Amino acid sequence: MLKALIVGASGYAGAQLAFYLSKHPHIEIAGLTVSEKSADAGKLLSDFELHPQLKGLVDLPLLPMADYTAIIQDIDIVFLATEHSVSHDIAPYFLEQGCIVFDLSGAFRVNSLGFYTEFYGFNHQHQTWLDKAVYGLAEWNDKLIKHAQLIAVPGCYPTAAQLPLKPLIAEGLLDDTQWPVINAVSGVSGAGRKASLKNHFCEVSLHAYGLFSHRHQPEIATHLGQEVIFTPHLGSFKQGIHATITCRVKDGVTTDDILAALNKYYAHKPLVRVYQQGWPALKSVVGLPYCDIGFALKDRHLILISVEDNLLKGAAAQAVQCMNIRFGFDETTSLI
Repeated sequence: MLKALIVGASGYAGAQLAFYLSKHPHIEIAGLTVSEKSADAGKLLSDFELHPQLKGLVDLPLLPMADYTAIIQDIDIVFLATEHSVSHDIAPYFLEQGCIVFDLSGAFRVNSLGFYTEFYGFNHQHQTWLDKAVYGLAEWNDKLIKHAQLIAVPGCYPTAAQLPLKPLIAEGLLDDTQWPVINAVSGVSGAGRKASLKNHFCEVSLHAYGLFSHRHQPEIATHLGQEVIFTPHLGSFKQGIHATITCRVKDGVTTDDILAALNKYYAHKPLVRVYQQGWPALKSVVGLPYCDIGFALKDRHLILISVEDNLLKGAAAQAVQCMNIRFGFDETTSLI
């Protein structure tokens, strides 16, 4: 059995990770931790004030931690469900101890020091680990994930945006003189558990934010190798992401060409479901680890629809999928 530690376990993604790992036949949860000052410290993860759906499943305490030296010797795997700057500070410690680290934050997703100064507001100090980090878009980087020590799990928006576009770019079907336009709507859980007026359910309507400035735009563009226009929206629902992507294909590209490209890359990928007809809705994926993709083509105008659960395929499920790939397990183990 491999022993896993979840840092930042009281958040939405952390709790989902704990649920998946509790069902995994090859993993033992060795610890769930939160920061020393967290109001959740000392409580059970399944406490009625936290995640009561885990009662009887993950009745483990949330350990307040600042120093991990007492438990690190028995840890094989570390999941960081932490703020970007926290992951930046603590990931190198676990890596130096020989752990395999799956980071759900953005701290190691883009190999550019300037990216973090501009979009994340801190100066990145670990160029060596940026060079070694593997971007954990599971369907595309599985060969690299198998040998990586640090896997940077993609953001929820970038996963929903990249999965439908990458096959079309790889097959040379898009007119690259027109940037794909990505409009994506996320549920309020994407903002995390920490309460604020911005994500207070009664205050949320439907609004765009981060126009031309959201940190996920350069993440998407970097890993697509294609500039995009990305506009995120916050919707008045709990979880899920619905992305509508508008682009232009090259002259002569047909519906069959689009479908063939998607099937070429995803027919044998169990967590991406391509619609032969019609378009997916959020209800297709909420609570499930899939990304569903549909499309419509008229003349040279292509609309792609991509949906996922932002906490699952957009976070915890993809992290576990990457772990399964890394250790040679069936990649859907404990997810389906």
